[in-house]
Amino acid sequence: MNRRFFLTGLAALAVAPGISFAQETPSEDAIIRRLDAAPSRRVRPDERVTIREFKHRRELRDRAPSIDIQSINFEFGSSQIARSEYRKVRIIANALQRITRRRRGARFLIEGHTDAVGSAASNQVLSEDRAEALKWVLVEEFGIPERALETVGYGEEYLLVPTEREEWRNRRVTLRRIDEFLR
Repeated sequence: MNRRFFLTGLAALAVAPGISFAQETPSEDAIIRRLDAAPSRRVRPDERVTIREFKHRRELRDRAPSIDIQSINFEFGSSQIARSEYRKVRIIANALQRITRRRRGARFLIEGHTDAVGSAASNQVLSEDRAEALKWVLVEEFGIPERALETVGYGEEYLLVPTEREEWRNRRVTLRRIDEFLR
């Protein structure tokens, strides 16, 4: 490839609006390694909380084993997961099934996140709907036990890339294994 052609192509990508650079879905083994890990700090029995408390305590969530999934593509303003995305969801489902077979009481929190485009209120609802959509695809299509999955939406509250503009890295779900934190 000649250098001028390469540099021209690179410049075009830098200024082209609306192009998504979403990553590949982590492998099943990578998801298992991250979610099956021990918490960053052990939780004493007297520190255990309800699911509701856990969702509102960032310091606890930050201690839980987690992985960001940025590869599930949603249409702009939509929470629908297209059938074309099910291949990616299957990888997540396979990992969760393997963990739940080894850890009978395993519980996971699916966190929905958005970028900062639009109102905070609409982003909050959208993030909740996207987390719930992933839960129902995992339950209905892939047989993950509903009792093993909780959802929450954080809207634009925890941006990976602080910007008011459209940023694909902020549109993600985060999976956390939370069973060791709950009463």
